[in-house]
This record gives sequence, structure tokens and C-alpha cells, in this order.
Amino acid sequence: AISEYRNKMEFSFGDEYKDGPLALGMHKRGSFHDIVNVPECQIVDQDFRKILTCTLECASESGLPYYHKMRHDGYFRHLLVRKAVKTGQILVDLVTITESDAFDMKKWAEALQNLELKGSIAGILHTSNDSLADVVQSDETRILYGKDYFYEELLGLKFRISPFSFFQTNSLGAEVLYETARGYVGETADKVVFDLYSGTGTIAQIIAPVASKVVGVEIVEEAVEAARENAAMNGLSNCEFIAGDVLKVIDELQDKPDLIILDPPRDGIHPKALEKIIDFGVDRMVYISCKPTSLARDLVVLQERGY
Repeated sequence: AISEYRNKMEFSFGDEYKDGPLALGMHKRGSFHDIVNVPECQIVDQDFRKILTCTLECASESGLPYYHKMRHDGYFRHLLVRKAVKTGQILVDLVTITESDAFDMKKWAEALQNLELKGSIAGILHTSNDSLADVVQSDETRILYGKDYFYEELLGLKFRISPFSFFQTNSLGAEVLYETARGYVGETADKVVFDLYSGTGTIAQIIAPVASKVVGVEIVEEAVEAARENAAMNGLSNCEFIAGDVLKVIDELQDKPDLIILDPPRDGIHPKALEKIIDFGVDRMVYISCKPTSLARDLVVLQERGY
């Protein structure tokens, strides 16, 4: 069985049963409320488990309650842990509601720094989130120690990752995925490649060294910013990243693509955007799908149009 492969985990605070002791882990299957402690979680490595246990101990000692989703009171919400496979750098982010100085953040940060870890902690953060929705998001993030980003390496390129930026959750799996995509792309010298739904520009940068130009389009501004920074850091001057909805941006693109790479979100490609993509008339497209049913729907249209 594949174990310890995930480079990112979002743990939730709660209790294992009503009014039980504080828990920090994962939602019990099928339950909106109950949180199961997972000190032996096998899909992440030992460092995650140590950070999880240490954080739960500090939180329990404080006597402060978890944030109750129905009552909208309490304090602790989530623990976000990310770790790079290649560099061993770790980012830890504790998510709580804003008010209350009752929790000693400094003491918690020191306890983490004293842990014996295989990797090294690049940053310890505290995020305030007062949103009513049960999602990990930031109203404000403070740095308690180190930096608010770290580096991962894929296929010889470096990528800067911030707490909430999207990155494939299995780094070694991502290398296999991108290498496969690069194989499908085939001969790219002197070609203009469009990378649509480009995220933090990982695929674009992996293709860039063997293409004349790569244009990435991505709707999330923060991801586009990261893509530009990463490309500059990797010394790639032939990458251009555009922030916007693929559907709208396509009409404004000056370049004519020779090849298109598609890596859309789970819902697949907007039907109107798909028509416009097909109208470029490229010989070949590489479609990376994260939801087979969306792919199946889009493939019908692509095949009807001769692909």
C-alpha cells in the first residue's frame, strides 16, 4: 500500500463525541460533527504526526474550546501542515477565530521548534478566520516564526508554495504526471504552447525549456502571481501568465498556439470555452483531468470536432 505520500493536510478541531475532550484530526466518515484523532495517520509522514500531537497537547492545555460550527462560538478551527518532499521544508498554520489572546501562540511555536523532525520548519503561522463556512481560509495571517512560504522541487525546477496556494498533494506523483504530460506533448521546439487553467504554472514551466513560448491562463490571481515569481526564479523568460477566466481571456490572446495543454478544475471546461479552444485548430491537445465524468463529457465534443 502507498503510505506517507501527502504533502499537505488540513486537520480539524472538534470532539470525538458530544462534549468529549478536545480532538484534532479528521471528520468521522459521514459525520458533519465528530472529529477523530489521527495520531497514527499513515498517508503523511512522522513529522506531520508529531506536529499534530504537539498542537493538540498545547491546545488542550489552554482549556480553550474548539470553534462550534452550529453555535458559532469557541476558538480553535484548523491546523494546516505542508511539507516538501525534496527540500524537507515544513509550513505550519494554526487557524482560529480572531478574538482572544488566551492562547499562548509563542509557547506553541516554541514547542514545535523543539520537536525532533526529519524535515525543517520553514515557517509557523497563525491565521484568523471568522467566516461562518467550515473552510480553511484566511482573514489575516501572521508569521510567528520564519517565513510564510517554502520551496518544493519538481523535475529540477523550484516552486515557491504559500499556505493556501494550490499544489499537487503528492509531489512524487506530480512528477510522474507532468513527465507523462511532457511525453504526450511531443516535439515542442519553436512551438507556442497554451497552458489553460495553469494554476501556479507548474506544467507551463516544465514545458517552457523545450518550447519557444508558453502562455498560461489562470483565474486565481494569487496563483498567477506565484507562477510569475516561480518562472523568474527558474530563469524562464519565455513564460507569460495571464490572470482571468479562460472563456474571456481566449478572445484577447495575441499569440497563435501550436499546441494546447488543458488542466481544468473538476467541473471540466465551460462549453463555450471549449468551442473557442477547438477553434484554434491545433493539431494536438493534452487534457489532464481530475474528474473522469467531466472528461467524458468534454471528449464527446472534442471527438465530434475531429480530435
